[in-house]
Amino acid sequence: MPDEPLLTLSIPELPPPRRGKVREVFDLGDRLLFVASDRISAFDCVMPNGIPRKGEILTRLSHHWFDLTGSWLPNHRLDAEGASLPAVLQPYAAQLQGRSMIVKKAKPLAIECVVRGYLAGSGWKEYRNSGTVCGIPLPAGLQESSELPEPIFTPATKAETGHDENISFDQAADIVGRDIAMQVRDLSLKLYSFAREYARQRGILIADTKFEFGLHEDGLLLIDEVLTPDSSRFWPADLYESGRSQASYDKQFVRDYLETLTWDKTPPAPALPEDVVMKTQAKYIEAYERLTGRHL
Repeated sequence: MPDEPLLTLSIPELPPPRRGKVREVFDLGDRLLFVASDRISAFDCVMPNGIPRKGEILTRLSHHWFDLTGSWLPNHRLDAEGASLPAVLQPYAAQLQGRSMIVKKAKPLAIECVVRGYLAGSGWKEYRNSGTVCGIPLPAGLQESSELPEPIFTPATKAETGHDENISFDQAADIVGRDIAMQVRDLSLKLYSFAREYARQRGILIADTKFEFGLHEDGLLLIDEVLTPDSSRFWPADLYESGRSQASYDKQFVRDYLETLTWDKTPPAPALPEDVVMKTQAKYIEAYERLTGRHL
């Protein structure tokens, strides 16, 4: 296991990457190179140190789901996991191994496709105030972490910085067009339902998740990462109990640590101590191994 996380990557032969909170996106001309770093963010701030192998876990999990669903849900992946790299990338093979993916150039839709199967996070806050989630009425008497009668599609706007904003289906339709909005709603619900049953058999509840779709000459494609601890709320099934918050396979150790500090949640963020890094890494690894049945 490497001692140092991969936080940034430079490939001088290529144009400078588009850099997100976690991912670097390099332009290969007719294709894109996605590289998942080991950066981790909390409260919309990127921590100065990361979680070793986190980017590898996100990428390998995305490959896993693409393998399982590619026959009925087209995605942007061009090469399967373990495929050889183009010549221009060979000098960087050690850094890219396990954490990179070459994908089609699709035009991302300007919405996040969120599906919720349980009442948590911003959905729980809204429900307590109004009995709705993203304007969708829900039965009375639900508790925090309650399983919903059926999964609901609750789109959101995308935010490069700060929080995404929950929107109604009609607002999403205004942004991307009603036909596209209906397609991504139906695909998102189908994908979530498939993944939820698959994960439940492996001891994980997928409380909610977000998908991204893009337009390509091949049609509508599932893009970006999919069903990872960064894009989903994964709960251990054996510890689940409605009426309270849940243990989860994500960066909760990071958030819990930061809440003990006097930090005001604005950059620069404080460095994470080693025990928090290792506990967070262990959660990501456990989620990967449970879902794939493979050791990292």
